[in-house]
Amino acid sequence: MRFDSIHHVALIGSDYERSRHFYVDLLGFEVIREHHRLDRNDWKIDLRCGEQEIELFIKDGCPPRASYPEALGLRHLAFRVDSVERTAAELNRLGIDTEPIRMDEFTNKPMTFFHDPDGQPLEIHE
Repeated sequence: MRFDSIHHVALIGSDYERSRHFYVDLLGFEVIREHHRLDRNDWKIDLRCGEQEIELFIKDGCPPRASYPEALGLRHLAFRVDSVERTAAELNRLGIDTEPIRMDEFTNKPMTFFHDPDGQPLEIHE
């Protein structure tokens, strides 16, 4: 058995307009497919992230994300960028708050966090 790469990561958002605007208009992910699923009363938007995909489900009535203390499961989603400093500055210009940039103690590379509209922690890392 061999796992070569991650095919996709699935996230759930609570508000179609707000989540789509954040991931597509602000972060710039390309929409591959988008479907309103009447039988499930949700939206499914597949976004391109390099060679991987992000499945963004928009669904009403989901329980809020447990953050602090952290719950089991997905802790955060990290994106590789050329420059954390430039990317954080661009996010800030778009009105997206970022934490102070710090050095990852194991890779010795700069990194920082920001959050999507539903509080999902997102990391940028060189």
